[in-house]
Amino acid sequence: MVRSFSSIDLAPILPHWLLAALAIIALLALLPAIWRRARGAWWRALAFLLILGAIANPRLVQQTREMRPDIALLAVDNSASTSVAGREAAIAAARAQIEARVGRLPDIELRTVTAEEGGSQGTRLFSAIERGLADIPRARLAGVIALSDGQIHDVPQNFTAEAPLHLLLPGRAGEQDRRLRVIEAPGFGIVGRSVEMRVVVEDLGAPTNVAPAPVRLSIRRDGGAPRSESVVPGREHRITLPIERGGPSVIEITADERQGEISTLNNSAIVTVNGVRDRLRVLLVSGEPHAGERTWRRLLKADPNVDLVHFTILRPPEKDDLTPLNELALIAFPVRELFQQKLRDFDLIVFDRFSNRGILPPQYLRNIAEHVRQGGALLMSVGPEFVGAGSLASTPLGSVLPARPLPGNQALLESAFRAQVSETGLRHPVTEGLTGGNPNASAQASWGRWYRMLRTEPRSGANIMNGPDGNPLLLLDRVEEGRVALLLSDQIWLWSRGHDGGGPQAELLRRIAHWLMREPELEEEDLTAAIAQGRLTVTRRSISDAPPPQFTITAPDGTATRHTPERRDGGRAVVEVPATRPGVWSATDGARTTFAAAEAANPPEIADLRADAGRMQPVVQASGGAARWIGDGSGLPDIRRVSMGRDAAGSGWIGLVRREDHTVTGISALPLLPPWLALLLVLGVAIVAWRREGR
Repeated sequence: MVRSFSSIDLAPILPHWLLAALAIIALLALLPAIWRRARGAWWRALAFLLILGAIANPRLVQQTREMRPDIALLAVDNSASTSVAGREAAIAAARAQIEARVGRLPDIELRTVTAEEGGSQGTRLFSAIERGLADIPRARLAGVIALSDGQIHDVPQNFTAEAPLHLLLPGRAGEQDRRLRVIEAPGFGIVGRSVEMRVVVEDLGAPTNVAPAPVRLSIRRDGGAPRSESVVPGREHRITLPIERGGPSVIEITADERQGEISTLNNSAIVTVNGVRDRLRVLLVSGEPHAGERTWRRLLKADPNVDLVHFTILRPPEKDDLTPLNELALIAFPVRELFQQKLRDFDLIVFDRFSNRGILPPQYLRNIAEHVRQGGALLMSVGPEFVGAGSLASTPLGSVLPARPLPGNQALLESAFRAQVSETGLRHPVTEGLTGGNPNASAQASWGRWYRMLRTEPRSGANIMNGPDGNPLLLLDRVEEGRVALLLSDQIWLWSRGHDGGGPQAELLRRIAHWLMREPELEEEDLTAAIAQGRLTVTRRSISDAPPPQFTITAPDGTATRHTPERRDGGRAVVEVPATRPGVWSATDGARTTFAAAEAANPPEIADLRADAGRMQPVVQASGGAARWIGDGSGLPDIRRVSMGRDAAGSGWIGLVRREDHTVTGISALPLLPPWLALLLVLGVAIVAWRREGR
């Protein structure tokens, strides 16, 4: 739009200081005449005034201006808290009305920015406003209108009021919200012990003059049956939970809904507690001394979480040199104490080249076998002593072993060979991905060679490593509630010495021990779930080569969907699905069920779900704007244009300022007292003054 504006200005012929000096001189010259009240004094003053006016050169200036439209900014809050209680629809409707109303106003342009959901820092509405203002000249800014529930987490401390900021809230005053807040929760717990969590239920916006009624808490672990506890709102409550198994446990805590509350989205909390074992007690019994004995001791002593009890049989019974029995050892071998009284205290029993030969009575070996069946763990590393009359396979302990040695001279194999990961072992977590291992069943491993192993007749378990001609070298087996590992060679110590290039001796033995200890990450038949960056990943691990079954995934709201997993290396089958809804997700393959916790993607966003202008009020007042409710039935306030310096809000309306920014496109100047006219006027006035004074 083009407009014309007229004004009067001065373009002095002489400098301003000289013009002022002439005015003072003229005034001094007139004062005596005026004092004496001489005739013609005022005419003389008029003549001086005309002379000074001619020197000041007054002009009539006419400008042609191109007016620039003002710009209003509309900031729309699209965060998670605006999706409750119908706010999303109210904001969308208000946005359409504002765009329509501002569109009908003359000389104003509306620009819109949105604060989208993302990150974990709450609603960043002012960051969106700053982006919108980046390309708006401040001289054209008419105002900012924010459509938000007021739960803003980047409100500036010092706000410069360049234009009015109006807040329109899609809700009503006096809203109430109940939330469950976790004060403290442990990240892990010791298996067999209990952990304690501290929580509090808070009723936001509730009347303070009424005593709060008790609230029922529902506590559910890994999708099991819930248990209930009663809590008083506003008071800290402690929850005690026993840790019954290793690995992660998903705890869901839910507070009952409060009547009239705005949403139940923040009535629940998810806590994941990882169960870990306390210090492991290991009993290591070494048979006749050999070069690898120190390897076992060094491995077990290197782990600070292992309490090791180690006994070595330094002399077998057949080597009798008439030394008294009380001088054969520094301490007596506590057979009865270890294998009967305190056997249940050991998490793992290791026999390293142990030959019985009457040292352990059959009853004690039977105790060990029974201990394994009831959940204990047994690891045996055997050599030539596993063959013959002294073999543990011929004792009651043989009932839990996964293999028996071949009879006679067929059992002992003494020739150079390289251990190979079997086809089953390529999918087993104990041997999968070992450094230097063969990538497939037909390839060759790059480990150092061994020179002795035993041929056996496998009876049960999984063969995960082979020797020459496919003979089993490492067998893992589950015996009722317990586990057994059988290493059919006593030369793994060669790897630790670096012989022929060495091998991953420490890593392999660590994995075997942890598998025996039921570490969750080494379970060969397992189903796990994890949620990261809004996606649920369900992984099934199996040593079976059969096609994996379909997975059934259940969302927190109970919606179940079926998915066909994608097969991957290492016996894994994986399904990935979006998991944007907070809560406990479950997945099952028909035989196993796993759980994963999806926390709120933006925890500060759901900490308080009430529509509230409290955080924004200082900024709104400092800018001269207003906060108005649009969800209480009053509707959207009227939008008006106001002049600069006037109030920008009133009853039922909000204002956008007229900035009247412009660009000058043309200027014309007309002298109001040209020289010829000034000369005529001065001469005329001087003649009149002379005649008045001459009478």
